[in-house]
Amino acid sequence: MSDGHSASVDVLVIGAGGCGLTAALAAQEAGVDVAILEKAGSLGGNTALSSGSIPAAPTRFQACAGVEDSVALFAGDLRAAAGSHDADPLVDILAETSGALIDFLVDCGVTLDLITTYKHVGHTTCRLHAPPSRKGVDLLDDLAAAVRERDIPLALGHPATGLIEVQGRIAGALAGDDRIEAGAVILACNGFGAASGLLADYCPSVAEATYAGSPDSTGDAIAWGRDIGAATGNMAAYQGHAALSVKNGALMTWTLIERGGFVVDRHGRRFGDETLGYSGFADLELAAAGPFHIIYDAPIRDDVAAGQPQFAEACAFGAAETASDIRQLAARLDLPEDALAATVDDSRRAARGNRCDRFGRTDWGHGPLGDPLCATQIEPALFHTQGGLKIDTSARVLDTDDRPIPGLYAGGGAAMGISGRSGGSGYMSGNGLLSALGLGLIAGRAAARERYH
Repeated sequence: MSDGHSASVDVLVIGAGGCGLTAALAAQEAGVDVAILEKAGSLGGNTALSSGSIPAAPTRFQACAGVEDSVALFAGDLRAAAGSHDADPLVDILAETSGALIDFLVDCGVTLDLITTYKHVGHTTCRLHAPPSRKGVDLLDDLAAAVRERDIPLALGHPATGLIEVQGRIAGALAGDDRIEAGAVILACNGFGAASGLLADYCPSVAEATYAGSPDSTGDAIAWGRDIGAATGNMAAYQGHAALSVKNGALMTWTLIERGGFVVDRHGRRFGDETLGYSGFADLELAAAGPFHIIYDAPIRDDVAAGQPQFAEACAFGAAETASDIRQLAARLDLPEDALAATVDDSRRAARGNRCDRFGRTDWGHGPLGDPLCATQIEPALFHTQGGLKIDTSARVLDTDDRPIPGLYAGGGAAMGISGRSGGSGYMSGNGLLSALGLGLIAGRAAARERYH
């Protein structure tokens, strides 16, 4: 678009991550004209940085694999992890929509399969669907290809700068000097993980943590929403990650823990139940004394590397330190040998059932660790925020009196998530993409319906 250009479209999507691309595809499928604005010069966002894992139930892939699952079981798992929060009504609608979401994505040309080699903490059965590479960038690339094939206009490097409001209704958006009028606007931009001021206000415990999310998560939707009286929800919630590799910055898969590994602090001791999950355990690391290391064994290393290409790549770059015995491992990690040896021995006893774990851990995956042992130095990180604009089950943005703001929808990082009211412990693997793509599908279809009416 050139300076001072005016345009009009039925539905305008702001943000070209997983949420925005899904919303655009859904809106066009429903029969309306749609266009997308993206402030970055290339596609990316948190979808591209993720493993591309989308939890859903029941699905065609689960049926083929003989996996029994249900909407009720899925919703129950989500509630067990997150507890009560501002987005309670979204839990059921996202669980109910999840199976249709997988069908929609596959029909759009997205390549997915069901992960059967691990479930991740909180999921009672195998329901994570991901690209074969286990890379979110491949999911995003497939969505972008579908957008191109359908000739949906996508303006990269063209940031929206504000919303157009006409008599209480959102009627489009401004993009610098350009004015794009629209029957409905879908905010699909990222959260506020890269906005230090908002983090300090709402998530102070992670405000100083390493940030591993998209640099474009600057809270634009929050600012625009506040200007027109929109409400927010779950603003203190976030997804942390306890296992960012210090060596190469890669996210170390928590499958290492689920297979029987554990985490030690600078004293060579464990300090919590690792089966809280990678997000919940990040909270414990932030309050403990680093540096931290995941301790696991060579069979776990090889098993996980065989099924997760990203971990295999990290190992190829030296992320997995291997030692023949405790003395050698302690020396390489610069940890107290006696303390590390006692920790390994205690974990083996607990895994065999010979003693109760002092932190209450009962699931030790494949059992006690063997030799040789491996270790990866890690640090806690913030990946993305889970709070945002308050929406209803049609993804309509609500004002402070819980009334829909006509013409405005939100999803992904722009909307409140389903990972609890505060902290990182309510996040379950895949919650981010479930909310992003699920709400994208819901918002796209709802915005198209509103345009027709």
